[in-house]
Amino acid sequence: MKKIILLLSILLPMVSFADDAPKETKFNLNVRRIGFDWSNTSMGNPGEYQNSPVAALKATSQENIKGVFDVALEYGFERFKWDNAIFMEYGKQTLKPYDEEKTVDESADKILLSSDLAYAWLDFDYFKLGPIMRAQYETEFVGDPRRKVIRPNAGFSLFDNAIIKSLYLVGVYEYDFTYDEEKVNKSAFEAGWRLAYEIREGVKFASDGYYRKYLSYSQYVGEDLRYDFMANVRFDTNLWGDFTFGPYVQYRQIHSRQAENKGSNTSVGVSFSYIHNFDLMRKSEPKSE
Repeated sequence: MKKIILLLSILLPMVSFADDAPKETKFNLNVRRIGFDWSNTSMGNPGEYQNSPVAALKATSQENIKGVFDVALEYGFERFKWDNAIFMEYGKQTLKPYDEEKTVDESADKILLSSDLAYAWLDFDYFKLGPIMRAQYETEFVGDPRRKVIRPNAGFSLFDNAIIKSLYLVGVYEYDFTYDEEKVNKSAFEAGWRLAYEIREGVKFASDGYYRKYLSYSQYVGEDLRYDFMANVRFDTNLWGDFTFGPYVQYRQIHSRQAENKGSNTSVGVSFSYIHNFDLMRKSEPKSE
């Protein structure tokens, strides 16, 4: 926590001495994606991660359908940008071989609530650059054990580019109370991105992900991670209106403190989505003479 406070003490003076900027206000409901995926999932070293709180690493190689809900409320005023987002995904498959008992696997189970406040310390024509502060809460629908993490962080971000929606590097404090009897305070650094690019009319490329490297822990819990890497790549082709269809690849890799080998989860498939950005600002009516 002291590291986060020190980082904020460096960032805040930068904000206070920044030049005045022209006022610009926006208020959007950004439906980044609501949809479902069909995928073929292959696992790496699942035997070493059966006790991990990360549900995605305990599945079997399988075909499955996963639901995704990714929505953000975006508010911009002067040089500030404040995003409040909710991301949820859940995937499960039930297998029932004719000569064996029914088995159930979860290939994805995540709920992430986040609030990001960014300041355009430098405001260029094509992008903005400045400090960012973020608060996150991560949990699961039914995980066993159910992941529960509070994650404030602060650092720098490049944002509001036509392609690079966010590119950041932050210091992280993490309070993990997944295991009630083993609450752990951690520190880490994290780098991440969110990209969007229209290849041609009706066809878009999207990618997001992060790399989080843990630096310290308040105590030893074998299931805690040394690092966590996740990347998504997706192509969206308009079917009709705001409904899209396209291929995607998702990759997750972690290495826990107790495991000799890293664990991974790779999904390749097709996604059906609804994507739209709603402008919630009320447009002023022209005055009648």
